Amino acid sequence: MRTQGGFTLLELLVAMFVAAIIFAMGYATINQAAKGRVELQEQQAKLLEMQTAMRVMEQDFVQLQPRPVRQPVGPGYQPALQSSLTTQPMVALTRGGWSNPTGLQRPALQRVAYFFDNGTLRREYWPVLDATQATTTIKRDLMTHLKSVSLRFMDVSRTWQTQWPAPTNTVGVNDPRSRPIAVEITLETEDWGKLVRIVEVAG
Repeated sequence: MRTQGGFTLLELLVAMFVAAIIFAMGYATINQAAKGRVELQEQQAKLLEMQTAMRVMEQDFVQLQPRPVRQPVGPGYQPALQSSLTTQPMVALTRGGWSNPTGLQRPALQRVAYFFDNGTLRREYWPVLDATQATTTIKRDLMTHLKSVSLRFMDVSRTWQTQWPAPTNTVGVNDPRSRPIAVEITLETEDWGKLVRIVEVAG
């Protein structure tokens, strides 16, 4: 009569092989899930970055004020809103509503500028309204991985201008205190293509 024995070597090898397959399948599933989670977090971070950039730009243009600022050098003034297609910053403006929670001795107006360089949109502002060459700006990168950033400005005749003050003779646009009635912001991203927002300028 045959007695009950242990596993044979072949049975052990088969069991180990099956266990290895199950482990490999489980590891692949877990690894894929981890990669998917990382990609999702990256996309969420990019989406938040885009939403923040649009919100900050919209707030600046909505609160655009007709206040020119002094040139850093010389007796002249820079327009309340100044934008160029060929030079940096791509746009500079005077905005209101600068919060002052600590009660500092400063105005509620703020001079800000936007730069686009190597795929990064950067916002800078001056701690004083009429700055000098020695004044240091406070910088903040708003968005990365951009293909392009463009702005258009609607004048009082409801014509879109690609720079401001406009190079045309449209009434009012060459006044350093002049403001458009709307601003079109276009961000061309690597992930979502072109994103366009039209902002109405208050006042």
